[in-house]
Amino acid sequence: MTDAEAGTWLNLVQVLMTLPTSLDRQLREEAGIPHAYYQILAMLSDEPGRAMRMTDLARRTGTTSSRLSHAVAALEQKGWVCRQACRTDKRGQVAVLTDLGMSTLEAAAPGHVAEVRRRVFDALTPAEVEQLGAIAGKLNRADSATARRPG
Repeated sequence: MTDAEAGTWLNLVQVLMTLPTSLDRQLREEAGIPHAYYQILAMLSDEPGRAMRMTDLARRTGTTSSRLSHAVAALEQKGWVCRQACRTDKRGQVAVLTDLGMSTLEAAAPGHVAEVRRRVFDALTPAEVEQLGAIAGKLNRADSATARRPG
């Protein structure tokens, strides 16, 4: 690594380590919900019918099917999500955001957005926000391409 790459890498690692902790703390304290659960609810809320196949949801949240299944079970107990059989694949399941889950997400969102703004966007200019979006998109695409390559 060059000196510039090493400095950039160390700054990025620090953000990747501290940001999730900060977001999780805010959501737990203000809304009583872990960040991982919030992300599941948020992803479901953006989908048609507020539903997504469990395997797709696991991939989008960057977790294993087993971990996602455990999280969705906890969300089901709260009445925020329900599971349904997949119509196109008898072995598959679909996670569906309930009305109560949507209400929970809507109640938690303002505090979460304020924390994201405080921790990320307030420190950036509009041009830097655009650059960050482009860079994050590029890194996500590179990661997706690597994950699809045959071993």
